[in-house]
Amino acid sequence: MRSFAQWAAAIALAVAAACAHTRPAEEPAMVEYETASWRPLWDYGDPAGSEERLRDAAVRAGDTELRLEIRTQVARALGLQRRFDEAFAELAAVESEAAPASARLESLLHLERGRTLRSSGDVDAARPEFVAAFEAAHRAHLDYLAVDAAHMLGIVEPGDAGLDWNARALDVAATSPDPAVRGWAAVIANNRGWTLFDLGRYEESLASLERALVLRRERPEQEEPIRIARWCVARLHRALGRNEEALAEQRALLAEYEALGEPSGYVHEELGELLLLAGDVDAARPHLAVAHELLSQDPWLVESEPARLERLRSLARGEEGK
Repeated sequence: MRSFAQWAAAIALAVAAACAHTRPAEEPAMVEYETASWRPLWDYGDPAGSEERLRDAAVRAGDTELRLEIRTQVARALGLQRRFDEAFAELAAVESEAAPASARLESLLHLERGRTLRSSGDVDAARPEFVAAFEAAHRAHLDYLAVDAAHMLGIVEPGDAGLDWNARALDVAATSPDPAVRGWAAVIANNRGWTLFDLGRYEESLASLERALVLRRERPEQEEPIRIARWCVARLHRALGRNEEALAEQRALLAEYEALGEPSGYVHEELGELLLLAGDVDAARPHLAVAHELLSQDPWLVESEPARLERLRSLARGEEGK
């Protein structure tokens, strides 16, 4: 499901991507991934705008390899817009023109084809693409791409298999000389935490999400990822019955989002659930109503979790159980 787990994972991935071009000046220049000239063109919250910028960059690219690389990212932007046929066509065109492809471009092609397949609902077909992306990158010591592929396998593989891929991703990240690769650790700790959550291993899940929060706080300038990591820890407190701790943190997050003028449907949803558990139905309903209003604007949730949204609506109106 998407809900809190995919919401947190999506933000975590966007932050990891952003970190790829924020290397401290004293670090040696890396030649693999973080220096990609197209990296700053990405805005994962605006795939249509990203597509436009990437297409323009591809036209202006003087180097064939760079142009083809950028076009794999055009395909990714198309996939994020759910324009899957166009994304597959773009990747096929790149593959045809690139033959034979470099290890880097081969890995990118497999990675973006895998993402497009997963987004279109064909997870079984996505898995071997991610494996091929990992193997191509790992053989060529392209650490960032290897970790990216392993992290995707950690998402698509169920249960212990996903945890094994998370462990492989962490191994690569921990031993890489590339600071951008090491920056994946928070993403992987977050994803590992939610895999453990899905397995019902809540104490282990909490430990992993607390680790992700510690890693996020090492970059205090990235305030939103820190807030999301705090939300994740509070969600696990609720799962473990530590409702007072969870309620205090969600109220603190609510105050911060209100001060920013950026309400979070997920925070309101959690507050509603916690207040229901406390038996304060009247206090819960306004939060559930706001959660329904905000989360109903997410097309993924509308398509994939209609029952969840209907439950929020019913609870907010006092219709649950009637």
